[in-house]
Amino acid sequence: MAGTVAVGIGQFVASLGAQASSPIIAVGDAAIGLTPPPVKNFAISTFGSDDKTALLTGILILLALYAALIGILGARRLAYGLAGLAAFVGIGLAAAATRPGAGAGYLVPTVVAALASVITMVLLLRSIPGGGTATADDERGAGGGRPPGKQPPASRSRGDRSPGGSWVPDSGSSRAARPSRQPAPDGPATPEEQRRRFLVTSAVALGAAAVGGLAGRVLAERGAVTAARADLRIPKPKQPLPRLAADTDLRIPGLASFITPNSSFYRVDTALVLPQVPPGSWTLRIHGMVEREIEITFDELIRRPLIDAYVTLTCVSDPVSGPYIGNASWIGTSLASLIRQARPRAGADQILSTSTDGFTCGTPVQTVLDGRDALLAIAMNGVPLPVEHGFPARMVVPGLYGYVSATKWVTDINLTTFASQSAYWAQRGWSQQAPIKTESRIDVPTFGSTLAAGQTPVAGVAWAQHRGIDAVHVRVDRGPWNEAKLAGVPGIDTWRQWVWYWDATPGQHVIEARATDGTGYTQAALAEPPEPNGASGYPSVNVGVK
Repeated sequence: MAGTVAVGIGQFVASLGAQASSPIIAVGDAAIGLTPPPVKNFAISTFGSDDKTALLTGILILLALYAALIGILGARRLAYGLAGLAAFVGIGLAAAATRPGAGAGYLVPTVVAALASVITMVLLLRSIPGGGTATADDERGAGGGRPPGKQPPASRSRGDRSPGGSWVPDSGSSRAARPSRQPAPDGPATPEEQRRRFLVTSAVALGAAAVGGLAGRVLAERGAVTAARADLRIPKPKQPLPRLAADTDLRIPGLASFITPNSSFYRVDTALVLPQVPPGSWTLRIHGMVEREIEITFDELIRRPLIDAYVTLTCVSDPVSGPYIGNASWIGTSLASLIRQARPRAGADQILSTSTDGFTCGTPVQTVLDGRDALLAIAMNGVPLPVEHGFPARMVVPGLYGYVSATKWVTDINLTTFASQSAYWAQRGWSQQAPIKTESRIDVPTFGSTLAAGQTPVAGVAWAQHRGIDAVHVRVDRGPWNEAKLAGVPGIDTWRQWVWYWDATPGQHVIEARATDGTGYTQAALAEPPEPNGASGYPSVNVGVK
């Protein structure tokens, strides 16, 4: 119960300032930073977009177990419980103090939560018999087989106890009579009174936790950027995208649509709490190895010439046939024009971008400046960026995996070198530079499905951003490769749908696919895991045919 109070009160106090200062969130963020890459990969592959929920649930479970241990120790001796609580508070303070942008205010929620937890624990322990008040003498008495509070029987030479409770000395004794040991008029609380006191204290504690947590959530939502995003009007790009050709989407049931809806677009990042960055307070600083430092506000950003482009984003964590890929139209200003405005110095080969939550990403300078539609994006599929996808501004660079190109909530760009500074994931063993590999995926039929004999579509998507897809081939049971029909595409920075019609025969079959990009390179057959620079291998599905 004391732990629950700490969580609720900590959330409430954090909602008055930075949400990242919440003790649970601070510890969770620290855990993400300290987690070894193999564990991160396991979490992403096992829980997908719910990996953060799984992490927070795990933290709360561990907190509950630890709080239960503190309660057990505190019931034996209050000092033990306070020592255990102090250890946890130390972890919370260390985690809060090391968060990006942390100041003295980041420590306040943990301190207040700790005080509330101490008060709750003391009150609860005092409401149960002997809770937290055991003494060394009591423990020795209990260990010696004598119930606490019982006195040893008096020696006969010391006199007999009178009916009234006073000591009566022997006739030969000169010792004065001792005071009578009458019980206190009120007497000890009855078990029923103790139970009632404990239940009342518990109800008050849980009520305080619930009110604190709920109020914290309401205050956090009230301070969110939802209203600012709803009121934002995105200027029209000077060259709006033409209407998509009819053959861009093959409209085969089960096949991923050419445009991925915002609500379905994958999300993989390190933010436990979505950063709430109002456009009015957002700025981007460009500095480092530049001739001219730049700081631009959001109002200045949207007044720049805007570009509208279709770009497919892919996460490096995406396994073969995985879900961490999506295609959208993005509106933003040219990232290359901003970098050139700052006039990079000779030798600068890395754009080290930083998110408002401290995440860093390293992008090759030459890739951004080579003419592709590298954007500082402010809109996604015709609406302002969703908060979970980087509102108010994010980077979008075609042809590179997201961890080296797609910083959300970006607020800082440092022109530097790969030799001198490493970004977040590069520090954890992933490649510093990661061009997207030529890959494909089979969406139809699904793995393990049962089909009717006869002609059936085998369809999917293929991608090789900024190289384009020129061909896709399909084979069954390691037989000959068959060329698939390709859908139309508006450019080389998006995925491409494909379909091949198979005359299915009864039995169990394995279907595989491979893609060839615009440079003539064909997708690698060798199966490799995502780390350190993206998965490879042919996608395959096992199906049965009746």
